Amino acid sequence: MARAQGAQAQMALAFETTYGTPPASGFTRMPFARATLGSEQPLLNSELLGYGRDPLPPIKDAVTADGDVVVPLDAEAFGFWLKAAFGTPTTTGAEAPYTHEFQSGSWTLPSLSIETGMPEVPRYAMYSGCVLDQITWQMQRSGLLTATARLVAQGETIAAATAAGTPTALSLQRFGHFNGSVKRNGTALGNVVSAEITYSNNLDRIETIRGDGRIDGADPSMAALTGRIEVRFADQTLVTQAINGEACEMEFAYVLPSGESFTFTAHAVYLPRPRIEISGPQGVQASFDWQAARDSVVGRMCTAVLVNTLAGY
Repeated sequence: MARAQGAQAQMALAFETTYGTPPASGFTRMPFARATLGSEQPLLNSELLGYGRDPLPPIKDAVTADGDVVVPLDAEAFGFWLKAAFGTPTTTGAEAPYTHEFQSGSWTLPSLSIETGMPEVPRYAMYSGCVLDQITWQMQRSGLLTATARLVAQGETIAAATAAGTPTALSLQRFGHFNGSVKRNGTALGNVVSAEITYSNNLDRIETIRGDGRIDGADPSMAALTGRIEVRFADQTLVTQAINGEACEMEFAYVLPSGESFTFTAHAVYLPRPRIEISGPQGVQASFDWQAARDSVVGRMCTAVLVNTLAGY
């Protein structure tokens, strides 16, 4: 009997035309490092009395389908997760390279169908009605560069054969921490030790009464863009900004030697006044848990630009 191995696991993704209905075709094979996406249905203990000390059978509760997917930041596949987070991009370019611009502030988000497969068993789980709740990643000096996408799904369907057909394969051109840079108001920001970026759609689950226990949808509410930046304390620039309550533009970018790039810009970043601690003879560091807001000039909170050879999403 074959046993499931993570090394042989597969993931395919497609955007839905109708929420909760997997498309018949158009799936794309997605690279991923880890996935907790799944469906669960807890049991409720019986509260009834009068039948002795031994409890009566439990009752099934509502179905919950959600989880995280850890994906690489790459030149092509990451655009699908950006589309899930922000909506359909504006694509420019008559030929490769193409520039895809994703903007925050959309009132409607696309839903996805995601199939995870373990062919050894075989078990193919189709998660329909997936909406992206949050995406986060970290910048640092070394290590593997990945992002975590948190999803809310409507339901799960298990089958012994794939419903995704033959997914389209993408060329994997992965960004690394070595390709990263941080800018403040268009100028390189020095002494940055690490940075964290989190964009949240703060989904509101529509939990109506249904015979199948599933949700009716997941609507975006007020978006949030937050993060953390840790710097070696070398000057008063960021501290002065925090004290004055001013905003700055922060740009987090990755560029490959072949020309592909990913640039994420928070247009109005506000910094809290940090505690400057001297914890020993080593260098002094300062941490800023920043928040972004809508910029009145640009008209939005953030912009993500992906440059690659893919014609569109």
